[in-house]
Amino acid sequence: MRGGSCANHLGRDTTSASLTGEPGGRTVLVSVRVQPGARRAGLAGTWNGLLKLAVSAPPEDGRANAAAAALLAELFGLRASAVELVRGQTSRSKVFRLALAPEIARARLAELLATRG
Repeated sequence: MRGGSCANHLGRDTTSASLTGEPGGRTVLVSVRVQPGARRAGLAGTWNGLLKLAVSAPPEDGRANAAAAALLAELFGLRASAVELVRGQTSRSKVFRLALAPEIARARLAELLATRG
């Protein structure tokens, strides 16, 4: 494991790369990189312009996907039903749909990354 690789990306503005507003302005797509089987779950910074999430669940039977969705809901202050996996069911790189206005999502992501660094 390379210890400082995530910290190098925290200084970059990844809010526009990680988030894409959908037509209608009520939902946003967030691109993430999931690290399953982590010792501690939580926001792990960014990775190549993607939000990096560490989840303790193993990548078996969709458990890591469910844990990543639950973590996103917690981070963005949403109900679990407001987070939906759109792409990447079997990949570490995933796209989730959040039932959240793009402006609010970008502000919250910037806040999360600022407290992380």
